[in-house]
Amino acid sequence: MKPLQSTGGRQNSHARRRLIVLSYRFLRRGQRFLPPVLRGVLGIVLFIGGVFGFLPVLGFWMMPLGLALLATDVPPMRRWFIRRLNAHRRGSP
Repeated sequence: MKPLQSTGGRQNSHARRRLIVLSYRFLRRGQRFLPPVLRGVLGIVLFIGGVFGFLPVLGFWMMPLGLALLATDVPPMRRWFIRRLNAHRRGSP
């Protein structure tokens, strides 16, 4: 009897890749169309909203997106974020 193979890993990988692509697009558009001060304020608001992620409307997804938006203007954070994004793109944690 053959063991059952799960497609959960493939679906998880697809969802993870899609999330990375959507985050990248959001950050590129934000960097292009928003002034730096507004990006900073929006990044802080997203991060603070993520802290209250247990509430119904807010979510924990807001924290990394807020940090990433802040990283577009802070060079050390930007380098760290690009390294992490590339590591996720390659599939290593």
